[in-house]
Amino acid sequence: MADSNRSARWRAHLAQRRLRVAETPSLVVEGQLTRMVGLTLEAAGCVAPVGSRCLVVSPGGGQVEAEVVGFAGGKLFLMPSGDIHGLMPNSRVIPTGGASQVRMGDGLFGRVLDGAGRFLDGLPPPQRTELATLTGKTINPLMRKPIREPLDVGVRAINALLSVGRGQRMGLFAGSGVGKSVLLGMMTRFTNAEVVVVGLIGERGREVQEFIQDILGPAGMARAVVVAAPA
Repeated sequence: MADSNRSARWRAHLAQRRLRVAETPSLVVEGQLTRMVGLTLEAAGCVAPVGSRCLVVSPGGGQVEAEVVGFAGGKLFLMPSGDIHGLMPNSRVIPTGGASQVRMGDGLFGRVLDGAGRFLDGLPPPQRTELATLTGKTINPLMRKPIREPLDVGVRAINALLSVGRGQRMGLFAGSGVGKSVLLGMMTRFTNAEVVVVGLIGERGREVQEFIQDILGPAGMARAVVVAAPA
């Protein structure tokens, strides 16, 4: 009886120790920022695969996320995704291990994000979303469906004279102030599609808010996701 009680205590003791070991954070090898030229950061003392993320922490407490874009001679080349002002030599470079990810799901309807997937509208993060990596497999061109079905973009002139096919890529080019944004807003609101993703890349900062509030409006945002990276 004494031996069985002793064995039970040892099993319970070992189970507690295993739990403590499992909860202990793993060892992370940090590096240091050794050089910065333009938007390219160089770090030494740590190892991370291309495409993974790192956190650059300056002595003043500022933090900048960066992506590993290359390596040479024991150094990593990083591309920051935020403001680099305040970074100093010997800033800590902490590999986070994860690749670039974005949120996906129905909870993104009506939301405005930046190029890194951060929300710009000041609302709390949605609940009905999942994280998905930005790196995907290349689609076999022989597996793509042929473009044979027209897409109703909600503009009769385009539907009649310049039909757009489902899956087709098209460009909209014109001078300043002739109605590109208005036409894009009309197509966003009235196109026969369940989901519309609008990318406002390189637009003026003031024009982003005008496009969302005045051109898209609540009806257009109800089924749209806006990704804004203003100039």
